[in-house]
Amino acid sequence: MQALKKQISAGISSVISKLYGVNDSLSSDIYMMLEYPPDKDMGDLALPCFKFAKLLHKSPAIIAQSIAQSLSLPGVIEKVRAVNGYLNINISPEYYSKKVICEILEKGSDYGKSDIGKGKTVVIDYSSPNICKPFHIGHLGTTVIGHSIKLLHEFAGYKCIGINYLGDWGTQFGKLITAYRLWGSREEVEKGGIDILVDLYVRFHNEAEKDPTLNDKAREEFHKLETGDKENTELWKWFKEISLAEYEKTYKQLDISFDSYNGESFYTDKMPEQVEILRQKNLLKIDDGAAIVDLSEYGMQPCLILKRDGSTLYPTRDIAAAVYRKREYGFDKCIYVTAAAQSLHFAQWFKVVELMGYDWYSELVHVPYGTISVGGVKLSTRHGNVLLLRDIFAAAIQKVKAVIDEKNPTLENKEETAEAVGVGAIIFYYLLNSIIKDSSFNMEDALSFEGNTGPYAQYTYARTCSILSKAKDEINGGITDSIAVTNTEECELAKALSRFSEVVQKALAEYEPSYITRYILDVCTAFNRFYHECPILSANSESTKKSRLAITKATNTVLGSALKLICLKTPEKI
Repeated sequence: MQALKKQISAGISSVISKLYGVNDSLSSDIYMMLEYPPDKDMGDLALPCFKFAKLLHKSPAIIAQSIAQSLSLPGVIEKVRAVNGYLNINISPEYYSKKVICEILEKGSDYGKSDIGKGKTVVIDYSSPNICKPFHIGHLGTTVIGHSIKLLHEFAGYKCIGINYLGDWGTQFGKLITAYRLWGSREEVEKGGIDILVDLYVRFHNEAEKDPTLNDKAREEFHKLETGDKENTELWKWFKEISLAEYEKTYKQLDISFDSYNGESFYTDKMPEQVEILRQKNLLKIDDGAAIVDLSEYGMQPCLILKRDGSTLYPTRDIAAAVYRKREYGFDKCIYVTAAAQSLHFAQWFKVVELMGYDWYSELVHVPYGTISVGGVKLSTRHGNVLLLRDIFAAAIQKVKAVIDEKNPTLENKEETAEAVGVGAIIFYYLLNSIIKDSSFNMEDALSFEGNTGPYAQYTYARTCSILSKAKDEINGGITDSIAVTNTEECELAKALSRFSEVVQKALAEYEPSYITRYILDVCTAFNRFYHECPILSANSESTKKSRLAITKATNTVLGSALKLICLKTPEKI
């Protein structure tokens, strides 16, 4: 659709130039002004002519009428109408036949890709759980949003480095070590894994409310860890191994892998260099014993660099990590996918990086997302108020398996398909709305298999696979020579497919996977309408059958690519 819009924009610009004697330089402006009408009866594209009134000294209605009478692009535009200052354009079915469907079949899985990222490297920091705590529904956001953003960048030709910046350092490990020594045992932890570590962590906070001296003990244990105490270091490494083993189960279900698991602890010896640079540039100020960078000139609270006792904080580690990543990977962009509540934190240390003289500060990008609650109640591991992701996935998988047992009991790879659809249902539910919106997780809604859901999208994809499988002989014999998009349902589906690259670029530019999710629903709706209204395998002629198989194959290609961009698997049978 982008190429089509450019062609139409150039045509309109040429017409305006000839009619009104202005320079033929409006093409790029017209391209940006073209809209998709809310009602298909208003055409496939619309151009509001109101912005031309001052330039051309005519009313928008007259401008639209004059363009409609003069614009002609055979094989591209079927009909042009002027309606209340708008230019309504209907695309020729011939264009959909010879350009859109043929291009999809020719390019296959490369359709919709671009090379805007060729030769560029993107580092993406996402997921990044605090170790010793199991994945809960709150972790889903950064994980699937971050991975979708990574996939979108790869689709656009970028070299992507996925980093899981583990929360593996801080006073919470002093608390856990204290709790383990007081109430835990190696045998119990080895048997119960991360769940026992969470129980110990929760118990620590409950007991500390009654005995505040436990907090002092925890600080002592963490200080010992910081200074290299052998026993505490071994405990910490053990806790980390247990956590990673648990996380890998979830990442495997999501089909996610990372290039680096360097967490906060990795940067412990890399922070002093950055603190020294801050001192040399006279950026550090002492405030109540703490070392800060004053950001009042930029309308922000001070950025804390060192505590009173000289220990570092999150901004110090993030600055050291960013410098390391720039040196290690030479990134053109470094993206951080975290909750919107951390927006000030990122704005502060991004500004500090700029003040330090690093000329790549503008390559740092924070992608914030909204909070998720359960029944309107905020999640909290320390208070035991969490909904574990593994439990959600298990419930979804079990429900899908029950449906398959009922409707397709002889299906091969039943367990694998149930997992793909069940996990996909949760991901799709999460990525359906804008990432910045706060949301309340509802298990019943997430696991619904009706309406705008992941199972509906995956089932539609599987339907295209089934049709193509039944007609593999015809497809192998060639179907591109018979493509003829003619009726309304075929045109609407082709139009939806033509928008794929445009939607991908918009999702990439705005770091917004929900554009892809909603686009998938548009394609599914258009295809299912086509499927019900236009016989495919039982078409009334061989040429019509081949044409509709070509449209089905094009749909299969685009849906497959789109589903993968939002971390969903594409089972061919459900």
